[in-house]
Amino acid sequence: MPQLANTSERFNYGDYCQWPADERWELIDGQAFAMTAPSRLHQAFVVELTRQIANALQNHPCRVYVAPFDVRLPKYDESDDRIDTVAQPDLAIICDRNKLDDKGCRGAPDWVIEILSPSSAAHDQIHKLALYERHGVREYWLLHPIDRILMIYLLGEDRRFGKPTVCELIQPTAVTVIDGLNIQWPEML
Repeated sequence: MPQLANTSERFNYGDYCQWPADERWELIDGQAFAMTAPSRLHQAFVVELTRQIANALQNHPCRVYVAPFDVRLPKYDESDDRIDTVAQPDLAIICDRNKLDDKGCRGAPDWVIEILSPSSAAHDQIHKLALYERHGVREYWLLHPIDRILMIYLLGEDRRFGKPTVCELIQPTAVTVIDGLNIQWPEML
């Protein structure tokens, strides 16, 4: 799991922007989590997914962004410096260009993909699942690269994630929030 900073202090985006640029952190409700470096397999999935998604979105308003990419999730209308939640999803797909600025994204992406690793699995499946649901991410994919399993959470009309769809990475997988996009799962990964 990403390591929680050894402090009871609460942080915000203003603090976060002062930290060393060569360190990867996330803030969730003011708590700082140090992020570990991704594995080769993790990176292979990120590259392949980014390639497929970017190619599919060439004539589409949505865009794909890869970590490190600050996704600021305000609770209300607070200024950027006061936001206490900044996620670093492996892939963030954003369709509302008004959410984008030079700092990254302010507000929930439409679709988030997290590639699980032993150090992040609990964090991504518990903390980030609740976080993305609370902020209105419409589709959340949790990919288990070693087991080649995908869990897909969709935001319902009640603004809650329902039970996930669980599938093996064998057949193409349709993306719900982007019509016509199907992800292929090459065996080489």
